[in-house]
Amino acid sequence: MATSTREEEYRVNRMIDAPEVRLIDENGNMVGIVPLREALARAEEAGLDLVEIAPTARPPVCKILDYGKFKYEAQKKAAAARKKQRTIEVKEIKMRPTIDENDYEIKMRKIREFLDEGDKVKVTLRFRGREMVHTHLATSLFERIKNDVADRAKVEQMPKLEGKQMVMVMAPLR
Repeated sequence: MATSTREEEYRVNRMIDAPEVRLIDENGNMVGIVPLREALARAEEAGLDLVEIAPTARPPVCKILDYGKFKYEAQKKAAAARKKQRTIEVKEIKMRPTIDENDYEIKMRKIREFLDEGDKVKVTLRFRGREMVHTHLATSLFERIKNDVADRAKVEQMPKLEGKQMVMVMAPLR
């Protein structure tokens, strides 16, 4: 039973080993510090379980509740939290320094779409042969891209030369 999930860490009924506990009844009212035997008797009388919810407190805090329902609700909360999470992906757009206007517009439309979805965009400019001499073309192209998406993104990594390509990373504004 030694799993890492939070639901399995609760001690229930006879598994509680403290001589006395701070008891919260089934209505959420603080009863106070009572002997464990009395707390177990109250839980049994109510037809519910005695669950240790704060084992590190002195004395431990126990609550009278339906343990199956408690676990089910905790599981639903965890699933809802996982559902709301979103991983940020890095989408890559590849271009050439001598890109035509129409191709540039298509790439920009895709960059805007990625940024609107909340993804980061990595723009890569590839050089071939003697194009390496004209890195100023790439710098001006990156400047144009940065200005075109200034309302949607901020530059996370300024353009830098990596071998035969130049790379810039942009993140969406939040």
